[in-house]
Amino acid sequence: MRHEMPGGQDGRIEGEPDEQARLSGVFTRMAAEANGPISLRAVRDELGDRGFAGLLIFFAALNMVPLPPPASTIFGLPLLIVAAQLAYGTERAWLPRFVLEKSISAEQFRKMMDWLVPKLVRLERVIRPRYWPFRGKQDDRVIGVIALLFGIVVTLPIPLGNWLPACSTALLGIALSERDGVLLGAGILVGIAAIGVIGAVVGTAGFLTHFLFGWF
Repeated sequence: MRHEMPGGQDGRIEGEPDEQARLSGVFTRMAAEANGPISLRAVRDELGDRGFAGLLIFFAALNMVPLPPPASTIFGLPLLIVAAQLAYGTERAWLPRFVLEKSISAEQFRKMMDWLVPKLVRLERVIRPRYWPFRGKQDDRVIGVIALLFGIVVTLPIPLGNWLPACSTALLGIALSERDGVLLGAGILVGIAAIGVIGAVVGTAGFLTHFLFGWF
């Protein structure tokens, strides 16, 4: 027999966030139930009404996994598409069929979630709606523009150069999902730092190339 506890259904205190409804809960359940390849279409459908924020986090996480340089361009494409639509003000995230049909093996998906979910859980313990600078849903377009800028940096073929901008994009996605202005500011700062680091690396490489080959 099912009993309801004081404060809310099934013992959950009123106002307490539903763990299963959080992104970490959604990804954990998908990993646990996976018995075959996980398509990007399935990921998009599971994210439901948090599509933009969830997809930003998911594709940013893919780009934080250390893979050979071409991978950042491949996985960066759907990140750019999602960010561009958010910047444009599209109501529902759309992805081309060839992207939606891409799949990840259950083992790969679980490994990625084993890496991502604990970090999400730690963040979810401290994030909350606060200091959100925007009032209307259309103002989320500003976040889309910022995410698009960082997404472009993610796709640059710079070894290990996509980790920081991908991290900043993931933070933007989490901030968007929870309307947390503090995390939004942190994501922007990380993105600015990423652009600075990449600029310094590219500038140093250019200087060394000119210095070394200038002798010939």
